[in-house]
Amino acid sequence: MTVTTDFPVVDALLGPFADALGRDFPGYRYHVTRVLNFLFALAPQLGEAPEPVLIAAAFHDLGIWTDGTFDYLGPSRRLAREYLAARNLAHLAPEVDAVIAHHHKVRPYRGPFALSVEAFRRADLVDVSLGLIRSGIDAPYIRAVRSALPNAGFHARLAALTARQFLRTPLRPLPMVQW
Repeated sequence: MTVTTDFPVVDALLGPFADALGRDFPGYRYHVTRVLNFLFALAPQLGEAPEPVLIAAAFHDLGIWTDGTFDYLGPSRRLAREYLAARNLAHLAPEVDAVIAHHHKVRPYRGPFALSVEAFRRADLVDVSLGLIRSGIDAPYIRAVRSALPNAGFHARLAALTARQFLRTPLRPLPMVQW
């Protein structure tokens, strides 16, 4: 299995958010690209990178930076809906929204668009856990993806944001997680 280092659709979507992402731009771009590699390893039946999945991937965590919040699922979903509406792609909104809304669900997702939502959820978990949770992906492939697409400070940023959130709201340190 090969590692894809560029998804042009994702790069085009992330470009307008370069200022909001600031120094975190490379780390976020690599995170999105790693997640997509893991997703297609988990669900090869999705084929040639379906547009809703690529769009959801680009927007899935963006609310952290655009809205300055660790409770970012709502803002990320809003950004994706605005993008889709502005480009007459509203027909993709249900799947894009489901992927973003449920990508931190603890239990397996079984609702509409289950194939893409569940594969994305598991792929994101592989990346966020630094490959400690493999979701059935071979360890050598995870290492290859991580080697080709460096962390670039992404996990350090997540750790800092988690610590800040815990200090602000110790009873709700991970507001994006759902059961």
